[in-house]
Order: sequence, then C-alpha cells, then structure tokens
Amino acid sequence: MGKYAEDARELLELIGGKENIGAVSHCMTRMRFVLNDPGKADVAGIEGMKAVKGSFTQSGQFQVIIGNGVADFYNDFVAVAGVEGVSKDAVKQAAKKNQNVLQRAITAIAEIFAPLIPAIIVGGLILGFRNCIDSLYLFENGTKTLAEMSQFWAGMDSFLWLIGEAVFHMLPVGICWSVTKKMGTTQILGIILGLTLVSGQLLNAYSVATTAADSIPYWDFGAFRINMIGYQAQVLPAILAAFTLCYLEKFFRKITPQVISMVVVPFCSLLLSVVAAHFILGPIGWKIGSAISSVVYAGITGSFKVVFGAVFGFVYAPLVITGLHHMTNAIDLQLIADYEGTMLWPMIALSNIAQGSAVLGMIWLQKRDARAQEVNVPACISCYLGVTEPAIFGVNLKHMFPFICGMIGSACAGVVCVAAGVTANAIGVGGLPGILSIKPVFMPMFAVCMAIAVAVPFLLTAVVGKKKGLVTGNRAMERVPEESGSLEGSGVSGGSRDENMGKGQAFRAFLDGMVIPLKEVGDGVFSEGIMGEGLAVRPENDTVTSPGAGTVIVMMEDSRHAVGLLMDNGVQLLIHVGIDTVDMKGDGFTYLVKQGERVSAGSPLIRFDREKIKKAGHPDVTVCVVTDAGEAENIRILTGMRGTANETEIMVFE
Repeated sequence: MGKYAEDARELLELIGGKENIGAVSHCMTRMRFVLNDPGKADVAGIEGMKAVKGSFTQSGQFQVIIGNGVADFYNDFVAVAGVEGVSKDAVKQAAKKNQNVLQRAITAIAEIFAPLIPAIIVGGLILGFRNCIDSLYLFENGTKTLAEMSQFWAGMDSFLWLIGEAVFHMLPVGICWSVTKKMGTTQILGIILGLTLVSGQLLNAYSVATTAADSIPYWDFGAFRINMIGYQAQVLPAILAAFTLCYLEKFFRKITPQVISMVVVPFCSLLLSVVAAHFILGPIGWKIGSAISSVVYAGITGSFKVVFGAVFGFVYAPLVITGLHHMTNAIDLQLIADYEGTMLWPMIALSNIAQGSAVLGMIWLQKRDARAQEVNVPACISCYLGVTEPAIFGVNLKHMFPFICGMIGSACAGVVCVAAGVTANAIGVGGLPGILSIKPVFMPMFAVCMAIAVAVPFLLTAVVGKKKGLVTGNRAMERVPEESGSLEGSGVSGGSRDENMGKGQAFRAFLDGMVIPLKEVGDGVFSEGIMGEGLAVRPENDTVTSPGAGTVIVMMEDSRHAVGLLMDNGVQLLIHVGIDTVDMKGDGFTYLVKQGERVSAGSPLIRFDREKIKKAGHPDVTVCVVTDAGEAENIRILTGMRGTANETEIMVFE
C-alpha cells in the first residue's frame, strides 16, 4: 500500500462505502466520483481530512480536491476500495444519471448545437449584410436599394445567398452530423441522413404552405402514400431522426457478427432511420417544433407580450450562467423556419449589450484604477461583440450589483423591443453588430432598444457603485499587483513588484500575456485558492515554459493539459492550461518534456492550440499555483501587468 492508504480508507468510509460508488476517476488535482446516493457522503468529514483541500459537486460529479498527489491517492483508493477506475468520459456519462430529465435535455441540446454555432453566426452575418444590400432604401430619395443601383452588388447579393442557404436551409445536415459525433457513431451516415431530409427531390419546406394538397409530390407504395416533403431549417425532425440512426447503429453493431458488420450495420441503420424520418419522425417533429414556436410566438406577440419581454430580458443573463440559454438556439431556429424571423433573438442581443454596459459603468467608476481597467475594458469590448463570459464572470458577478443592473437594463430594453415587434432575419452576433441581423424595417427601433440597453445599466451601475464608494482615487497600478491573501503556513502573500525587485530569487512568467489574480479566473477551485495561492496568465502565445529550474514530477498523459513541477528550492508548482480542458482528452495539447526530466528557466513544457480550446468552449487562461512552499520564505505574488515569458518576474521569494 502507498502513503495514502489510510486516507483512502477514511475517504471510502466518509463517501458512503464501496456500494455508493457508481464510478471513479481523477484529473490533475481532483478525484471525480459518481455517487449512487450523493446524500450518503459526509461532506463536512471529507473536507476535514488532512489530505483533502476541498470538495464540490458539478454536473452530477462529486469532486474531491487532493492536489498534485492525486494520482498516487487514486491508486491507493482503488486498491483499498476494491473498485476499478474508469476514464473521465465514462465518469461524465455516469454522472448524467444524477441529472434530472431537464438537465439531461439541456446538456444534450448544448452538446448538439455547440459545434454548429460558428456556422450559424456566419450565416446570420451573411443575411445581415444582404439586408444592407437589398432591403435598405437609401438611394434616389429612398426609393432604391444598393442592389437595385449596382449590378455588382446585385450579383453579390445573389452570391451570398449561396452561403446563407447552406447554413439555414441545410441545417438538418449539420444537426445530424453533430448528433452522430456526440453519440460516437458513424458521422458520414449522419451527414447522409441529413441530406435525405433536405434533398432537391422533395418539396421544399418553405413551399408547403403555398402548395395545394393535391399538388404535393408523394411516394406511392400501392397500399399507402407518403408525401415527399423536405425539412429545410427544421430542428426537431433532424434531432429525432439522428438519434434514431445512432441507436439503430448501436443495436445492429451489437447483434451483428463482426465478419459482416461492415455491410449490415450501415445498411440497416441508415435505411431504417431514413424510413422512420420520412414516415413517422419528420411529421411528428415538425408538429412538435411548430407547437413550441407557436407558444413562444404567442408569448411575444400576445396580450402579455410586454410582461414576456420584461421577464425574458431580466432572466436571460442568469440563464447563461446555468446553461439553460442553449435551449433558445433551437427555439430561434424554429421561429425563423415557421415565421420567417425571430423576435426572441433581438432580446438576447440586448441582454448581452446590457451586461457590457454594466461593465462600461465599472470602467467609469474605476477610471483611475489601471489594474481594474485591464480587465474591464477588454471585457466590455468582447461583450459588445457578443462574447459575454469575460464581462459576466470577470467583472459583473465579482461585484454582483453590475450584474443586477445589467439585468434591469435588459428587461427595460426587452419591453420596448417586443412592444415594437422587432424581428430578426436570423441569429447573428449577439451584441452591437446584432443590428445587422434585424429586418430593415425594425432597425431604427432596435437602435432605440440598444440605446436603452446601454444607458440604463450604465447609469444604474454608476449610481449604485458611487453609493458603494467604488469611485477610485488616483492610483498608479501599471506595475502594482493584486493584493493576494496569505497562504497559511507558507509565507505566500501579495506584494509590490517594485519593492521586491532585486530581492532574493524569482520565478518568471511562463507565457506571454496579461498576468491576473486567481480570483479573476472564474473557476471555483482555483479562484478560491483551494489548491493554493498563485496567479494566472491570459495567453498571447501557445507554449508554456518553466518559471525556473526544477524537475517535472506530475503529468497527465491522457489529457496533457497540466504539469506539476518541483523547483530546486522545494517549491511545488502546478501549471494548468485552460479551465475544464481535461474534457478535451489531450486534443490540442502536446507535452514537450517527460516525467522526471530536469528543466531550467524557460524550458518548454506544454504546447497547446488556443483555437481548439476556444472551439471546445473553454477559456484558455492558464493558472500557476503554489501547492507547497518548500524552503522558500516570504513568497510574493506579482500580478496586474503584462508578462513576457522567461523575462517578467511573477513570484519573488527569499
């Protein structure tokens, strides 16, 4: 048995025994459990263990924070418990059993639409640009559009529809592909299934309403007929058909002998899923989708539409935090298919603008605080361009009152938006550029709504912040770090970079980029200092280097997203690239060192792909924490500056 055997026995007892473990795995710092009965776990007792730094529950997983020694702890635990560990993906799948039906549905929708969002946004921008070309009457005293004035722009308008049609009309192809990718089945079969839903042989879905019943083409099977109707832009028919394909493929793969599976499995699963799609699932999915969009449309256009606008505008930002906002993608797309536009999406864009305007209020309040502005200004800009996470998590939630002010401003703008019937042609960039996706006739009113979404949160944040005394004095913060709390028993604290220059030894920046305090990272474990005090870098390059001389002691070969170092003075550092990037299973990460290898200051440790991290939906902010101070004394954490790898001092000590 290893050194954690006794701790492992204690944890096993506190967690409810072997029979309470549904699955167990570990990442770079944490034990990850799926518990059959989460209520049996003695959380207080677990957090009181010497080897445990904390615990929390997330997405159905009970996670126990151990630190750099988690791999050894895990080995001792599975030995003591008599259980077999599984992969992190298996734990993730098992954790879904602890989610209710709504949580599972939301998770599934999010996983389906996440890979499609870039294409949908591009399509929205294309349609928005076409609005400017063919629908704005700006020439010859407001009687002609640019397309009518110029053959070039008329041709460009027609050409751009090639992309717009591919994105929105052919959306079922992307949905079917995404579902098969999520389910781990054959993706080309999903693509083919999607193509059968939008084939040119079928009556286009947009023509069904204007086509006489006796003119609709059909397949004649003698005893019965099936209408040949396409499902352009339809969401639910594609989702239902794709899941049917996936489960059929898994079924046939399970019962078919390996020697003939290459023929039988794809043939039977694709043929039956296409039959099911056109005979049963397509019509049912169309009806359900239309019913959902009808209810939402009634809410937006009915007698209580002002109440609907106020409530939706107020709660959308909290929905972003919970992940429930992913449902709106499907609803928006269904509204566009059924009503040739969506009144829901404009309110989403206004909510994003409102949160950015709350940050604008913080910019005014902290105009003399250079350190705060280094976070506020980029967060505000990104929010106005449709990326809300830096604003919500990095600024507004940290102070809370700007978040509420943004919600109030969004509600006010939402009321005016629905009262005026503002409608978007498509989903676009959810910020100031969102006006391009609005139907031209509603652009002036949407501009008024945008002004409300800017003014109200800004003024409320400024007033409330001033009452709270947040108007800052004149502080020169360019090289002054965030005041970090002390690390009990290790002598780690915040301090001025200038006052520590030249004293003792130092660790240097491991990436190029802005050096920020842990509390701005937005991750519960790192931000709260559970793993230890430290800092983070918003990277501008893609190679992590060693902050000083030492030895590589911890690696995660299956994910390659983090590394543990034992420095020559006994300090143990954990460098973790991105947040929740363990889910990427190593895709986009490359180790440049081996476990046990000696490294010097500036030695390359990890190369990572920032674009892949972004596409996977994770922040690429890279964390460095002191998990053990070793022989170092008076460690000072230096933040609030731009760092250059292997040059800028980020920690100084004696």
